[in-house]
Amino acid sequence: MVITVVGAGFDSPLLGDSEIIELLGGIAVFTFLPYCQLRGANVFVDFFTKPLPERWKSGLDALMNVVFAAVALVLTWRLIEGGLGAYERSKRSMFLQLPDWWGYAIGAFSMLLWIAVCLMRVSRFDIGLWMFAGALVLIGLRMPVGVVMLLVGGVGYAAINGVDPLLNTLKTLPFSQFANYTLTVIPLFLLMGEFATKAGMSAALFRAGRAWFGHWRGGLAVATIGGCAAFGAICGSSFATAATMTRVAGPEMRKAGYSPALWTGTLAAGGTLGILIPPSVILVIYAVFTEQSIGALFIAAIIPGILAAIQYMIVVNLYVRFVPAAVVQMEKATWRERIVATHGVWPVLLVFGLVVIGIYRGWFSPTEGAGVGAFATLLMAVWRGGMRLAGLREALLSTGETTAMMFLIMLGAQLFSAGLASSQMPTLFAQKVAGLQASPTVIMLAILVAYFILGCFMESLAMVLLTLPVFIPLILALDFGMSKDAVLVWFGILVLISVEVGMISPPFGLNLFLINSMAKDVPMGETYKGVLGFCAMDAVRLALLVFFPLLALWLPGLR
Repeated sequence: MVITVVGAGFDSPLLGDSEIIELLGGIAVFTFLPYCQLRGANVFVDFFTKPLPERWKSGLDALMNVVFAAVALVLTWRLIEGGLGAYERSKRSMFLQLPDWWGYAIGAFSMLLWIAVCLMRVSRFDIGLWMFAGALVLIGLRMPVGVVMLLVGGVGYAAINGVDPLLNTLKTLPFSQFANYTLTVIPLFLLMGEFATKAGMSAALFRAGRAWFGHWRGGLAVATIGGCAAFGAICGSSFATAATMTRVAGPEMRKAGYSPALWTGTLAAGGTLGILIPPSVILVIYAVFTEQSIGALFIAAIIPGILAAIQYMIVVNLYVRFVPAAVVQMEKATWRERIVATHGVWPVLLVFGLVVIGIYRGWFSPTEGAGVGAFATLLMAVWRGGMRLAGLREALLSTGETTAMMFLIMLGAQLFSAGLASSQMPTLFAQKVAGLQASPTVIMLAILVAYFILGCFMESLAMVLLTLPVFIPLILALDFGMSKDAVLVWFGILVLISVEVGMISPPFGLNLFLINSMAKDVPMGETYKGVLGFCAMDAVRLALLVFFPLLALWLPGLR
């Protein structure tokens, strides 16, 4: 500028001085943006945040840095686009013929430095914390769960370890996850449930229950609970059990004059037995994630599953005692009718005994047991005349669709778990909670309450895979007076029951919406009323298992 002023005094102004000033000014501003961020010199108002605890302030600072990085990323993208456009058009300054793309390039480079500074100022713990929170928000916005976990897990993993390690992980992770012998048990159990449905086993189970219990007050509801428990033994899915038994038992209870609250509540609660009575798909995934024995978890679920079915039957009996108008007395079946109806139960007992006892006795692995069970169920479906070529095609397509969905979620969960592990957030969280003065039992109850709340809003598989990376290190850091394997088996059963409770808890229990979608003329409020007693009994069972772990660990201990 001084040269320009002096030159102007001698009628020899410096041409292009403004172009030099503009370029240097832009370089200076762009360069000092990351420096300003590094020094924490940005202007902010702390009127609302000043009273907050330091831990909260640290979390908000981490969020601010992530937002800054996102803004800088957008600016980088636009600057690169602008620079490429200027380069293609060969744009230059008027006097000095300086290429315009120089300024864009310097600006983009400075923005990349800004991003690096922002990410440097975020601690690993905060990255893990915001990964977890971000995943919950995106899932709540109805984004596909598997995609969310891949996206959030990938971003978090790259922010901590770098892009190259992420790309190397993605090179091998999908195939190793999908081509997994142990996980083959999942589609085989799903296929077994599909074949059982095609074979009409659910209807046979309900007919047997109706023949034995139908003359009781509320007998059809009791028969429905028994049918759900038996069908769950060959299905492994809550939704499939609830949907199948609704088609079979729903019309019967409606025709018999049962109140809408009783029959819809019974079906919603009975459906949850599909994931509690082994074999359970959720337990398989939990076993793989925690490196526990699938067979041990199946055996551990037997007593809680039987207890759940008995408790649900008690709820039905209490309901009809206090609300007599909810049911109509039915005629008692003859002994001949009972014996004929019972003949339809033996295929289910045979398959269940073959699979679960075979795994328990070590006759075959869980994957082999699932294959044997699927094949046996297919033979029974063909023998009973319930399997045609079209039915086989439907069963295979349905199994393939569900398997693909579940494996995508599990792939995302693996990357999400790797990102959280890199952040050390689960470990630090476990250390902080374990350092509190609360007893392990109180902490366990708090975790189960968290599962109950999440279960009201989230699909069970997504909820389990999202939370296990956080809660497993915490559980292992607590002293329950048991071995590590025993704690993980016990916790797996508690998680399973918590998921089950969440699926029927108003207002957003997913089983409630499923039943209501199949019984559109029944107000949702009636279904809410119908499940309250079952939810209360679930809470009792959960408390029993927390204070008496032997209910879950006794049978596995006999192996």
